[in-house]
Amino acid sequence: MVNIDLTGKVALVTGAARGIGAATAEVLAQAGASVVLGDVLAEAVDGTAKRLAAEGYRVKPVVQDVTDEALWESIVAGAIAEFGGFDILVNNAGIEQTVFLSQIDETSMRRLLAVNVEGTLLGHKHAIRAMSPGGPSGRGGCIVNISSVAGIVGTAGLGVYSATKGAVRLLTKAAAVECGTLGLGIRVNSVHPGLIDTKMGNKLLTDYVALGVFPDLETAKTNFTTAHPIGRIGKPADIANAVLFLASDLASFMTGHDLVVDGGLTVT
Repeated sequence: MVNIDLTGKVALVTGAARGIGAATAEVLAQAGASVVLGDVLAEAVDGTAKRLAAEGYRVKPVVQDVTDEALWESIVAGAIAEFGGFDILVNNAGIEQTVFLSQIDETSMRRLLAVNVEGTLLGHKHAIRAMSPGGPSGRGGCIVNISSVAGIVGTAGLGVYSATKGAVRLLTKAAAVECGTLGLGIRVNSVHPGLIDTKMGNKLLTDYVALGVFPDLETAKTNFTTAHPIGRIGKPADIANAVLFLASDLASFMTGHDLVVDGGLTVT
């Protein structure tokens, strides 16, 4: 049995209040990392951090809007000051909108682009500055971006979301090449979940019913379940474990990779 040990590592997980982010913060902490949990949902992220702290893990909640660059600067600096370094960034924060392209609302579209793309870009900027040789942490590290299968294949009603997640996928590759070429000691990879049993995932099903893609919620659930050859919808832990692997030394020769964790959804 391989034991992943992240003792001495410091991680920041964005969108960590619930779902995939909370599960990821938990597995990283279980592996020994000190984890900063960032989220705009102040009460929820505080509750998640308190639960993990009660289990003996080193965690710290922070209120974070990933589109606010000043917050990125202070949060990264705070992680280094409190825990002694900065080694792992998980760009998980993201929002989703289910809408046909002919019905796009400009305000919602711009917010989606800001959170999913600009927020991830800012994360790269400040993680790379901190992790690079001569930076405040200066010992290299890794960035894991949570993209989506929607960033690989097209899906009706997810045009704007797919555009943002496709951007995250290609940003991952560009950042991996840049960090490698410059010899910064920073790996960058992306994870592409299928449908996951979270608040966001369940909202997708109800949105499809509202759009008339499916007649009712039960039909939507059945359709998506059977679309995953493995026979079930994913769990947050399925994605968290993939992030744990990419953050560990087991993935030391992996960078610029798309790790698809979708129960076979994109295979068929």
